[in-house]
Amino acid sequence: MSTSVLFSTFPPLPTLSLRVPSETCVNSLYDLLCDRYPDLPASDSLYISSYSRSLTPDTRLSELHGDSSDLVSLRIIPRLRGGKGGFGSQLRAAGGRMSSQKTSNNDSCRDLSGRRLSTIKTAKRLVDYMENEEERKKAAAEAKKAKLETLERKIALASRDPESSAGRKHRFDDTEYLEESQEIIDSVRSAVSTGWCPLPSKCGFNERTFGRPAQEEEKGQG
Repeated sequence: MSTSVLFSTFPPLPTLSLRVPSETCVNSLYDLLCDRYPDLPASDSLYISSYSRSLTPDTRLSELHGDSSDLVSLRIIPRLRGGKGGFGSQLRAAGGRMSSQKTSNNDSCRDLSGRRLSTIKTAKRLVDYMENEEERKKAAAEAKKAKLETLERKIALASRDPESSAGRKHRFDDTEYLEESQEIIDSVRSAVSTGWCPLPSKCGFNERTFGRPAQEEEKGQG
């Protein structure tokens, strides 16, 4: 008993046909095709598959059609060359770079009470600044003291009499300069504290006390 086989191919090849015994195995079909069609490419670059099931080399044609039919349709498909690999790792690396470039700035967002996160962060920084004020003053005093001691040592070295000047304490008697310097520092600190507070009520003022100096000035001018 013989079986007719139709081979669907790919451009520019046409549809091929072959009639062989029903007990013929799949692995020998391509050799029979090459005998009939000598212009076909080598079998290493092609493989034969079915439309409905996977084929093994020892599959017989009689297993692919029923008793009422002797026609089998198969496909000739070119093999795809594999790459060198590593494409998945490249994709993961690219995804990691893209995720690292995402911005995490959420300052424009609001919390459940409607306040912006940037305002909350600013308030926290202000609280921390005010809590650490004593430590900053102490550190500034120590730095100033160390600077003065360094200056004294340099003066002693310049005068080439280190024994008489290195350990000696000097008193700075320019009280006017010290008072003016302290007033400038206090005014700057007050301006910064006022600038951090958006509303007078949040800084401990009310509308009456906050507007009183201006009203008194207007009365004085009148």
